Amino acid sequence: MDHTVTHTKGVAVTNTKYQVHTFGCKVNTYDAGLIQKNLNANGFAPVVRGDKDARIHVLNTCAVTAEATKEAVRYIRRLKVKDPFCTIVVTGCAAQVDTGSFSNLPGADLIVANSHKGSLPDLLNKHFRGELTEKVFKSNIFKKEDLEMGGGVEKHHTRTFLKIQDGCNSFCTYCIIPYARGKSRSIAIADLVQRINDLYADGSREVVLTGVHIGDYEDEINGKKMVMEDLIENLLARTKMPRFRLSSLEPVEVSERLLDLYKDPRLCPHFHMSIQSANTDVLFHMKRKYTQEDVKKSLIAISERVPNSFVGMDVITGFPTETEEQFQDTYETLKALPWTKLHVFPYSERSGTRAAAMEVSVYPHVRAERAAKLRELSIARYEEQAKLQIGTIKKVLVLKNAAKGGQGLSHDYWPVSIAGAESFVDHWAGQEVDVQITGYDHSNKAHMEGHLIGEILADEVLT
Repeated sequence: MDHTVTHTKGVAVTNTKYQVHTFGCKVNTYDAGLIQKNLNANGFAPVVRGDKDARIHVLNTCAVTAEATKEAVRYIRRLKVKDPFCTIVVTGCAAQVDTGSFSNLPGADLIVANSHKGSLPDLLNKHFRGELTEKVFKSNIFKKEDLEMGGGVEKHHTRTFLKIQDGCNSFCTYCIIPYARGKSRSIAIADLVQRINDLYADGSREVVLTGVHIGDYEDEINGKKMVMEDLIENLLARTKMPRFRLSSLEPVEVSERLLDLYKDPRLCPHFHMSIQSANTDVLFHMKRKYTQEDVKKSLIAISERVPNSFVGMDVITGFPTETEEQFQDTYETLKALPWTKLHVFPYSERSGTRAAAMEVSVYPHVRAERAAKLRELSIARYEEQAKLQIGTIKKVLVLKNAAKGGQGLSHDYWPVSIAGAESFVDHWAGQEVDVQITGYDHSNKAHMEGHLIGEILADEVLT
């Protein structure tokens, strides 16, 4: 997961101004929209000019690594230095699993775990009325049944993240997320269809279907079990949304039926694969439910059935049981397979997980060396694939806010810098245009892999 910090802002209407600071994954981005919606409905007002105007700061935290929690603690201290009298609310995954890191922190005024996230506005009001006798609100996350629909919309973004599922039943040995999010549970197909139709009416033109483990999605209609493929079929048939994108999938979730659905051009040819390793023994000790052969089959099937797809993959290096030979096996296996980009994470001990208690361990500097080697492989592959895009014509969604160095995002997930964008980006934001790719730029060190460069083919904007 990416641990960047984003800010949810809007228009201030009352004196109870707030700002949401979101750490972590796409599910948290969805939840940030829900927090904002709930606060707005209860008389709070999002700020428009940054930290100095906010009287309330809501930190929607991540807990995927121990470092993510430490980052949130540092952020709280910085906010209190800037404004000692502001109110800081800690919510999200770290509030659920690392409660103690915040409960004794003077700068944290309220800790509202995921189990109580829906009650945040009420708790804030009671806090300001002096009615609370404690500052920590947390209960057993595995008893939480609801998914709190209605988030995902941030007014300054063009794309919408839509949570279709939350929680996880896998309990991989390195992962704390089931303890932060609870058991797997899904939103009904009918509710998601309605939600997407509402989003389309409000101007959204791309929806990213996200969750903690979307491959676990399920619903029941007239006594029949529905799975992720059924949901996608319904969304394609019953909505007008022009672009859908899926978040992380495991290799065994890339079914023939799913690949068939990509014949519909509205399903973007972009896959984010959560593989973690390509060595069968390491995968076994991670408690992943697939093998090296499954990794190979899924990537080859994607390249054959959905050619020219953008394929990104999550990989962990230096898992406690990973030997040098097993790492080399992962490296050589991936080097021979078709994909576009790797998201590489050196293994990080996470208290509360089984992997943290394993006796075998890989030195941190070895984890970093292995990660660097895979990143070098990734950068070389990305550049090779980027240069193959030159001369092609892509449908590019013009973004309200530039991302990854470009003003647009192609149907197949390439960031594109569009020539002359400053003259039209405000007018065309949220619309899809035909762009001819003319080059590839990796000079911006802030975006390690670089981005494509392109020119609009015609003045006509495609809707």
